[in-house]
Amino acid sequence: QVQLVESGGGSVQAGGSLRLSCAYNTGSRCMAWFRQAPGKEREGVASIDSLIDSLGSTAYADSVKGRFTISKDNAKNSLYLQMNSLKPEDTALYYCAAAPPGRGGVCQAAVADFRYWGQGTQVTVSE
Repeated sequence: QVQLVESGGGSVQAGGSLRLSCAYNTGSRCMAWFRQAPGKEREGVASIDSLIDSLGSTAYADSVKGRFTISKDNAKNSLYLQMNSLKPEDTALYYCAAAPPGRGGVCQAAVADFRYWGQGTQVTVSE
C-alpha cells in the first residue's frame, strides 16, 4: 500500500520560510506538491521527474517560481518543498502526491495525473 506522509507545515509571518517534507514508499518517478486554500480548487505547485536525471527535472507554478524549490532524496525516500519569501496568499493545505509507477508522459502538477496523496500539512502565512 502506497503511503505519503507530509510534515513541516506551520505558521509564519510574510517573508519567512518553511520546508515541507514528504516520506513515501513508492517508486513513482513523477511526484509533486499541490495546495488547496479554503473555497478554492486544489492547484499544482511544483513537480519533479526523476527519470530525466538523478537530480530530477522540475517545474513550478508561476505564482511560486523563484521562491519555492522542490527536491527529492531517493536514498531517504523523501520529497521536499523549500518555501522562501512566503506571502499570505501561500496559505493553504499542502499535499504531496505521486503518479502511478511506470506512468509515461510529461510529469506535470495536474491533479488528474496523480493517484496517491498524502493527508496534507497546513501552511499559514500572516501579514
